[in-house]
Amino acid sequence: MLNALMDGSSRPAAELAHVGGVSRSAASEHLAILVDAGLVTVTSRGRQRLYELTDQDAAAALEQLGHLCPPTAVTSLRQSSQQRALAHARLCYDHLAGHLGVGVTMAFTHSGWLTTPDLHLTGTGRDALTDLGLPIPDQPGQRRPLTLSCPDWTVRRPHLAGALGAAVARHALEHHWVERRQGSRGLDITPTGEHRLQVDWGIDPTDLQTST
Repeated sequence: MLNALMDGSSRPAAELAHVGGVSRSAASEHLAILVDAGLVTVTSRGRQRLYELTDQDAAAALEQLGHLCPPTAVTSLRQSSQQRALAHARLCYDHLAGHLGVGVTMAFTHSGWLTTPDLHLTGTGRDALTDLGLPIPDQPGQRRPLTLSCPDWTVRRPHLAGALGAAVARHALEHHWVERRQGSRGLDITPTGEHRLQVDWGIDPTDLQTST
């Protein structure tokens, strides 16, 4: 259920019960514990109660825990395909993860747009991204850091998070470089996306299959 919420979505208990393969009553019990623990929040919209991750910090903690968890045994072709899809491209709360997220981060650092290893935005990066139509979300007094390094549990390298990471993912989604997979936080890279990722951000699409 937490994995389903890792794309920053809000979902009802019935949907999360289906995702978790448990009864609605069992899902409600688990969700109540997650709410009490501060990992999940719940809001009421009419008769419906919607659950979502508390914030980016909760998502980052869960992503980090992926490094410690033993691999899940693959028991079906469908499960294998889902795992490959998530490793290729997915949302981690509201920013890009998997090979795509790591590939974007590596391309930005190679271009001198981000420093390494702390991933701070450089003046060159600010100018380049602004010229490419990606506004920099650094409003005065903003609580969320502009950039954060988030450890990727599938590729075992950091990907860009923070307000800039969210802006990058939003840009890719709004321009249809990537599309959400139905019922999953996985993403599909479109033909337009493959072209623009290479032209605008200097990412070779073949590298997204092999970065480790």
